[in-house]
Parts: sequence; C-alpha cells; structure tokens
Amino acid sequence: MKTQVTHESPTRVKLTIILTKTELEAAEQVALTKLANTVKVPGFRKGKVPASVAAKHVDANLLAQQTADDALSKAVAEAFLAEEIQALDRPEVELKKFIPGQEMEFTAEVEILPKIKLGAYKKLGVKPTEGRVTEKDVTEVLERMRDGMSEKQEVERAAKNGDEVTIDFVGKKDDVAFDGGTATDYDLKLGSNSFIPGFEEGIVGKKIGETFDLTLKFPATYHVAELADSEVVFTTTLKKVKELKKPALNDEFAKKADSRVKTLKQLKDDIKAEIGKQKEREAADKLKDDLVGKLIEISDIPVPQVLLDDQIRSIEQDMTQNLMYQGVTLEQYLATSKYKDRDEWHKKEVTPAAEKRVKAGLVLSELSKVEKIEATADELAEHINLYKQQYANNPEMVKQFDSPEAQRDIANRLLTEKTVDRLVELNANS
Repeated sequence: MKTQVTHESPTRVKLTIILTKTELEAAEQVALTKLANTVKVPGFRKGKVPASVAAKHVDANLLAQQTADDALSKAVAEAFLAEEIQALDRPEVELKKFIPGQEMEFTAEVEILPKIKLGAYKKLGVKPTEGRVTEKDVTEVLERMRDGMSEKQEVERAAKNGDEVTIDFVGKKDDVAFDGGTATDYDLKLGSNSFIPGFEEGIVGKKIGETFDLTLKFPATYHVAELADSEVVFTTTLKKVKELKKPALNDEFAKKADSRVKTLKQLKDDIKAEIGKQKEREAADKLKDDLVGKLIEISDIPVPQVLLDDQIRSIEQDMTQNLMYQGVTLEQYLATSKYKDRDEWHKKEVTPAAEKRVKAGLVLSELSKVEKIEATADELAEHINLYKQQYANNPEMVKQFDSPEAQRDIANRLLTEKTVDRLVELNANS
C-alpha cells in the first residue's frame, strides 16, 4: 500500500492511497468469506459454503464491489493509524481507479484535530479581581431581610412608594386585551420595579377605590415581540393599601432573623463572611475565564469546521430550550434583540460563542498533554459518586452515571477542571 498525505489546511487532510495486487487479493478473500454466507449452492447448507466453492457461484460484479468496500475500509483505517491522523468525522472517499485483482486508487479527505501552538501560558499576566465586601453590600442584605420580616397594616390613605397594594388591572394594546396583561387581586410592592417603567409610579398618590388608566410604553427590549416598543393602556383599580413596617435593626431583630446569633453585630459579621465567600467564588471563576481567554488569545488554534458546527447546533438548541422555559420563541428573541434574521444572529452571537468554546476545548486539551495532567480512576470514581449522591432521589438518573458515555463526559469535565486549576497555579505570581 502506498499512501500520500496532503494537508489541505491546518484542519483538513487528504490521503491518496494506492493498493496493489497483494492487498486486493487479501481483500477478495475477506469478501468471498462474507458472500459465502449468503450464496446458495446445491449440496451445501446456507452459511456453510466454502469460500473456494462460493467463488464459482458469486456474481462477479457483487464480488468486485464487496472487495472494493472491504479493501477501502481496511486501507483507510491502517493509513490513519500509520500517519497518526485523528479524524473528526467520517472521511469523504472518492474512488479514482479500480482494476479488480490488480490495482485500486482512491482519496480519503477528512477534518482532523489540528496542531495547537500554545502561547507562553506561564506568563499570562492576568490579575485576579478583588472580592472586597462593602458596608453597602451588608446593608442591602439586611434591608432585604427587614422587608421579609415587615408587618403589613392596611391603611386608608393614598398609596405611596414602599407600600404593598392590591390591584385589578387590564392591559390593552389598540383597545384589545393582550395575553398576560390582566390580573385580579394582584399584590404589588411599589418601588420594587416588578412592572414596566411607569406602572408602579402611576399608582403612587392614588386612593382606594380609584380606577384609572396608565398609558405606558413597553421597552424596546421586552421579551414578547408583539409588545416590545408598543404603547399600551392599563386600566387599573386600587383595592387595598398596606403599609409595611420594617422591624428595627437591633439584637432582637438579629435573633429572629438567625437563631444562631445573639447580637446584630454577629449577624452583620455572618452576612459579611457569606458575601465574602460568594465574592471569592465569583473572583475565582472570573480569573479562570480570564486566564483561558488570554491563553486562547496568544495561542495559534485552528478551528475545525465540524467542531464549530457541533457547537453552533448545541448553542442554538440550548438557547431555544431556555427561551421556551421563559415562554419566548426564538423568533421573538431575534426581534427584541434587533437581529434582522437568523443568519445575522448566527454571525454576531452564535458563531463567535461557538468558536470560543471550540478554541477553549482545544487549547486546554493541548495544555493537559504538555503538563501531563490526567484524571485518575479514583478521582473519576469520586466524582461519579458525588453526582450519584446529588441525584439520589432519581434512580433513573443515578443509573445513567454507570453508562460509558456519561463516565467519559465526567472524565472530560474532570480533566478540564484539573487543567484550568493547573493554569491558575502556574500564573499565581505572573
């Protein structure tokens, strides 16, 4: 067998393979053995016909086709192995010449894992962000806790900001009620910014029993395309006004808010510590993202089209599913995001995100090889057990973690995590 390798691009290779009489004769014997199981010969049971006998009864064209198929499959596998080619898809095969029993020539073209040239990954110069907790952070949490523990008292005065009101409303666009725009006995805290701009402000100053129209405009980015940037009228009736009395910030409040503490200072310290942990996690995640982003930027990473296409499909599927959970169609999202059409969305949003994912996967895979990072069997078993514990109440899900596919996926995630952690470690003082 003669093989010639031509690199069409950094991500695509073409092999020209020539098989001689020797290889074709061996392939013909394999083909005869297969066809002998299907041929009918008097005096022999089906499937028990010797290859030498079957040769006299097999259609010559069928034998030639089977021989070509077997020779081609075997030659491609052997050539890819010999040339250390990591194919990403089924090769596109084109038969150039075939003289049965004499010679065969064909090409096999396929996308491959490209060679990655890593940048100076130990000197990325990325600095971690500081997760400092401010007094404002603690105050915001305390105020939310006070809101949740507020006493509600009905009052007869006009509504003011901070009150909880009970209302009926009907929203209409062009005098026609629209979906989701009608409610009865709806409780709303004024100042919460739960509704579109102007709605809550329009209730402030109104008295119990009043019915009034609020002429408003939905934001241009509103998730329902039919309402985005549209003028509507909400006919609203104010039925109740409740004044919210927040508890005083003292030790008694602290003990009610958290039974583990006895003083307001202890509560504040606990809140500050918890916020600090959260900010540390966020800072650590951001540092990892920034380091990988910087490594992508300084490395040479050709992107195979087949991997890019896979990620584009994955992103589109995830996006469509997430929008569905929100009650929004992809078409509505495109309209509110001001994309002309699906193609523009792909070009400006999906493809860049997909390309970044592919590059991250390739560059981290290369880094794991260079740094000799591996996921051990014990580490994998530990992670699988953690997943099983997480879904202990779902026997079907637990069972899935025993499948080879799930375990490969977990192993890949584990290897990626270890590689990113190593990247952080290598850049700790850069």
